[in-house]
Amino acid sequence: MADASTASSSVVASRNQVAENPSASDDAVLVKRVQAGEMAAFDQLVSKYRERLFSVVYNLTSNRDDANDLTQEAFIRAFRSISKFKGKSSFFTWLYRIAVNTTITHLKRSRKRRFFSFEQMDEEGPASAKLESLASRAKTDKPTYMRELQEKLNDALQKLSVKHRTVVVLYEIEGLSHQEIAEITKTSEGTVRSRLHYAKQQLRETLKDYLE
Repeated sequence: MADASTASSSVVASRNQVAENPSASDDAVLVKRVQAGEMAAFDQLVSKYRERLFSVVYNLTSNRDDANDLTQEAFIRAFRSISKFKGKSSFFTWLYRIAVNTTITHLKRSRKRRFFSFEQMDEEGPASAKLESLASRAKTDKPTYMRELQEKLNDALQKLSVKHRTVVVLYEIEGLSHQEIAEITKTSEGTVRSRLHYAKQQLRETLKDYLE
């Protein structure tokens, strides 16, 4: 199984860059072949999802080596458990759940620092306009201020619980829907929305002095 592809030092896979969900029917065929003992079919699933899985793990850990190891571990766990996969959810969702849970366990153990891109904040309303305006102005006129703001946002994100940070990364960076995140985290869509709302409130509260 090949290592996950490398990523840039900044956050990878923004909401605007995320591809459409792959065909669930194609995945189902490949899964059946794997369950029948065809190893090559699993290699196809690895090739299909390696970059996307690496992206979410990297965005949660901000460490390329950890992301490679955890992505590999997620695929190994998926292979070992694929005989139990019944197709109640899409393979894509099932695989993401394994990767997210593997990464969360790692984060709780190591408490690795996660760097979040200020420009990734994406929420409708006046707060978003302020964020975008500030980011634009800081990039063009105040690079030093922008770096300071970035550090503040990184610090604020680290103060969030892992469950709140996870939904922010999956929604804001990976571009997954509320429904997909709910399936991955085994919560309701209402819980996902609530966690996103709370996380963004906390981040904006920490940054309120910069937004005035």
